[in-house]
Amino acid sequence: MLQQTPFSILELAPIRDNGDVSEALHHALALAQHAEALNFNRFWVAEHHNMDGVASSATAVLLGYLAANTQRIKLGSGGIMLPNHAPLVVAEQFGTLATLYPNRIELGLGRAPGADQYTAAALRRSRDGSADDFPEDVAELQHYLGPRQPGQRVIAVPGMDTQVPIWLLGSSLFSAQLAAYRGLPYAFASHFAPRFLQQAIQLYRDNFRPSAVLAKPYVMIGVPLFAADTDEQAHYLATTAYQRILALFRGQSLQMKPPVASMNGLWQPHEQRAVEEFLAMAVIGGPDQVKTGLERILQQTGADELIFTCDFYHFADRKRSFEIAAMLKQ
Repeated sequence: MLQQTPFSILELAPIRDNGDVSEALHHALALAQHAEALNFNRFWVAEHHNMDGVASSATAVLLGYLAANTQRIKLGSGGIMLPNHAPLVVAEQFGTLATLYPNRIELGLGRAPGADQYTAAALRRSRDGSADDFPEDVAELQHYLGPRQPGQRVIAVPGMDTQVPIWLLGSSLFSAQLAAYRGLPYAFASHFAPRFLQQAIQLYRDNFRPSAVLAKPYVMIGVPLFAADTDEQAHYLATTAYQRILALFRGQSLQMKPPVASMNGLWQPHEQRAVEEFLAMAVIGGPDQVKTGLERILQQTGADELIFTCDFYHFADRKRSFEIAAMLKQ
């Protein structure tokens, strides 16, 4: 199953506590180039705002940088948080990217703001964007990216008739149902919110309606990947991610911290349980453990594709983690 399943990467351009934004963005490019060399299927960038440990907020701009310096790997948003943006602007941005880099650009869409309420308000200013508008916004965006219709007064240039592939993203059941209704591919955010994974997949598959872009359901699921040469090393390196998620829960800095020998004394029992729930889909270990874990996920979910995150502190360790995943397909 592993050999037949495409592997992809979701990148947040993480910022280290002793690094800076420039380092994070250059590492994002180096990782995209590494993924391309390893024959990963796609490389997506996530939109988050007002987070001191995430450098991928200007998602379309970063995708342009990645596309200009890679050759063939598919690049996309994982995702653009549509309530933050006017659909016309998104169509123009991704229409520009798709025109410059044909057949390589994808548009994953989410209905959450990807930020706190104050940041969401700052992003929208006077625009009354809302997650409740998501179905209408998706339809409007598809309209702008399709061929011009008779009497159409507002067009996206670039964007019109680029047919940029659209994915719907979600961590609950809403987007699963909408993706099924519109016949779009669906990506579930199980890398941080795995609770409704099985229910969402079933809902999507049961209600899928074939469309002009997709004949049958296609599901990609997020998997936190913590792979190293040994089980012991992988569990040690994964403590960087534990600390980062703990900081998220506490409202502290999200800049990545070095791994620690033990999390004892750093978290309370209820916090440990919360972090473990957050990472319920994580695969941690050396090559054999990772292979077993990924095969188990595929057997349980029947996912068509896996998209990995990896919050290791040292960039060389992140690269090695994806190398191990790629080796499992050989």
